[in-house]
Amino acid sequence: MPELPEVEITCRGIRPLVAGRTLTALEVRNPRLRQPVPADLAETLVGERLQGVRRRAKYLLLDFPHGSVLVHLGMSGSLRVVSADEPAGVHDHVDLVFGAAALRLRDPRRFGLVLWHAGDGLSHPLLAALGREPLESGFTGAWLHEATRGVRMSIKQTLMDAHRVVGVGNIYASESLFRARIHPLAPAGAIGPQRLARLAASVRETLLAAIDAGGSTLRDFVGGDGRAGYFQQQYFVYGREGLACRVCATPVRRVVTGQRSTFFCPRCQRR
Repeated sequence: MPELPEVEITCRGIRPLVAGRTLTALEVRNPRLRQPVPADLAETLVGERLQGVRRRAKYLLLDFPHGSVLVHLGMSGSLRVVSADEPAGVHDHVDLVFGAAALRLRDPRRFGLVLWHAGDGLSHPLLAALGREPLESGFTGAWLHEATRGVRMSIKQTLMDAHRVVGVGNIYASESLFRARIHPLAPAGAIGPQRLARLAASVRETLLAAIDAGGSTLRDFVGGDGRAGYFQQQYFVYGREGLACRVCATPVRRVVTGQRSTFFCPRCQRR
């Protein structure tokens, strides 16, 4: 599933190509995504100017004068700029056309979303209750320490709880915990302030490194320019069960927690 770095990369890739342009057409080839694409979306938006493109958690917001289109890439979707006359593939479900260019949603599994919200998109029910952005200044060790007091679930599950922290999915939680040298199954509420300060820094470091590397190529993900990322070549633990730890050579282990595979080094990462 595209996580925060992949969505941020998409946002940065498409923003300079479509922001400030007027929507000239909107084509919905298949409205049956996770929720139906609004039937009157073209009527609402054609002729309107796209004022900006931003990200909140794993959602993209396309801001128009009277509201926002919310886009989620689902499990294997991508949103990229193509020539408006480029033939659509079988999984290319929605085109937002800006003259000669089109913003095209490709979603093989149709788990994505294209929704309209009048007014500020951040007030949409899917976004309003989301937690803190890990790349913003408020995500600090002090905040993380306060937010985890009394929390019994594992620190990995806590990082992946979107009501607390947004966008840190399975891959980047595992990688961040390795960088911070914290065992993923350690109870969140039992971790002290110094280690949580290191974890907050490691989360930011991991996400920024992934963005710089173009994200992780998993199944069908490509960025807004159609190119694949290569951060998976830098993984310390994710997907490396049985392989030597890149730091100490101890075999990487895998456990299942919260129904997700969790990878860690039993020597480098202590509870």
